[in-house]
Amino acid sequence: MKIVRMWKSLSRTRSVHNHQEQHDHQEYKATDNSTSGACTSLTVWRKSLLISCKGFTVIDTNGDLVYRVDNYVGHPEEVILMDGSGKSVLTMRRRKKLNLIDTWFVHDGEAGNCCPIRSTFAASKSMPTFYVRKNKNMLNTNPRSILAYVYREACGHKRHTYMIEGSFTHRSCKVLDESRNVVAEIKRKEANIRGVSYGLDVFHLIVHSGFDSGLAMALVLVLDQLFS
Repeated sequence: MKIVRMWKSLSRTRSVHNHQEQHDHQEYKATDNSTSGACTSLTVWRKSLLISCKGFTVIDTNGDLVYRVDNYVGHPEEVILMDGSGKSVLTMRRRKKLNLIDTWFVHDGEAGNCCPIRSTFAASKSMPTFYVRKNKNMLNTNPRSILAYVYREACGHKRHTYMIEGSFTHRSCKVLDESRNVVAEIKRKEANIRGVSYGLDVFHLIVHSGFDSGLAMALVLVLDQLFS
């Protein structure tokens, strides 16, 4: 019953601003000049569907549950992204070795107990597919400041595959590929109804055509750990 009540509350919140959601979706579709095809607009709510937990809830423009994160407290060493049915999609793990640069590894599914170093994985399926490294030279005063770099796998790729720039604190970020094409964006959700404010706990995740929405949400979770 608690889940049902929470979901009804979220549905009511989205329906009140349904006109704004549709307007934003059309705007993102019209301004998508980095790839062909339409963007996918997701609404991210920094709140778990379970009242006793903290986490994230992600819905699409139809109000359907797409992703969720539960039991999200403080600064955990591991965060699991699930789909709407509760199946593990990606696991993000903080690098445990003493390192001045904060690094997170992204695994497919629910990774077993393993050390994030290639030679110590018991099976190849446990190897990370990406890792995210915080930019140590970040300038907070620069609106185009590079927040983090995203690399493929744990080793072997010295050049980043993606980079994230902007300000996660203000929910204004872009994920860029090696050619500086925008593949995903984080934007504040603005209401066109007087007296209504979504704050920072509800925001848009815009995923451009060809980019994986699960990876985009994984990057949101890592950024939340790095900058919240």
